[in-house]
Amino acid sequence: MENLRWRPTVNERDFIERALQSDLRVDGRHSFDFRKLKITFGREDGSSEVQLGETHVLSYVTAQLVQPYRDRPNEGTLAIFTEFSPMADPAFEPGRPGESAIELGRVIDRGLRESRAVDMESLCVVAGKHVWSVRVDLHILDNGGNLIDAANIAALAALSTFRRPECTVGGDDGQQVIVHDPEVRDPLPLTIHHMPIAVTFAYFGEGNIVVVDPTYKEEAIMGGRMTATINSNGDICSIQKAGGEGVMSSVVMQCLRIASVKAADITSKIRKAVDSYTTEKALKKVKRLPVLLPQKINVTDVTMEDKDGAELEMETLKTPDDVQQISKDMASTGKASSHEDAQPMLTESSNAEVKGTSSSGAAGESEEAQEIGSPKSLKDAIKPKHKRKKKSVKR
Repeated sequence: MENLRWRPTVNERDFIERALQSDLRVDGRHSFDFRKLKITFGREDGSSEVQLGETHVLSYVTAQLVQPYRDRPNEGTLAIFTEFSPMADPAFEPGRPGESAIELGRVIDRGLRESRAVDMESLCVVAGKHVWSVRVDLHILDNGGNLIDAANIAALAALSTFRRPECTVGGDDGQQVIVHDPEVRDPLPLTIHHMPIAVTFAYFGEGNIVVVDPTYKEEAIMGGRMTATINSNGDICSIQKAGGEGVMSSVVMQCLRIASVKAADITSKIRKAVDSYTTEKALKKVKRLPVLLPQKINVTDVTMEDKDGAELEMETLKTPDDVQQISKDMASTGKASSHEDAQPMLTESSNAEVKGTSSSGAAGESEEAQEIGSPKSLKDAIKPKHKRKKKSVKR
């Protein structure tokens, strides 16, 4: 519904054109400056969200096993689908895609698929029977101008983080495909050779004024538009001139040089965002054990009595080092006391042995030695001596 699209007034048109002639833009940028780019990722692999100024695009990548085309039995497929919601712009119609949605899908598909950015042969499982079909869904959440560049960046970011399930071929005939769960085997990333970045230029004043990344209001009054898809190496993947006034070849070459510089800058931002996302996700998978911290040991006050009756008090122990120090002190004092107690016991036993040897005599009979060495009872001390019986004398 073109009648619902925003139309600038005459004064607004004159103000924007005069500002562009003075190398100024409504939002404060210069002619060849991009708006602020923000790339975020979802919880699942293959989902990304891009904000380019006021433009908001969501991308989601899925894959499934299908039969390949007959002319390319060893290659997978890549398809781009767009969805324009009326919430993003009142000019978008719900349901069937309009001309703008078809144009957006074709420009991005030409830059990604025809430039062979994604390795299609790596998506083949069984030649002629099973290949992976990758689908990229682009949802326009807010139309702030330059949908092509924002959607292209969202598609590249989603493809960079997408992981397809790993599968093996087995069975009796060797043609049966087994798809493994992510818990059994880690999914595999896509093989991306390069990143084709789309850079859109808008022309004003019969092609004399050129700006990069036009806004919603600038697109309403521009005379023409050109989208150049270039990778960081400077290779031109595709060029599209969407109607409007003609442009000189010198202006086109200038735009290509500018697009090459912008493509290298945007590629570095995408790779930096993807690397940070991959690192953060890898750290979440690592199982971390709890760190063993030293615990405080609290011991109550204990009162001990020495042999002499002196009281010994133990202070409350607060740290494990205090416990070890006191245990060492107690061990050392215990050894000393046991050594002192052992000395008088040794002297007494030695004296007893000397006495036993002297009383036994030189012969040293074993029985007498045992009697002397063994302790005597009270009966043995008071036992009377044997008296001889007096013989009676007969008279």
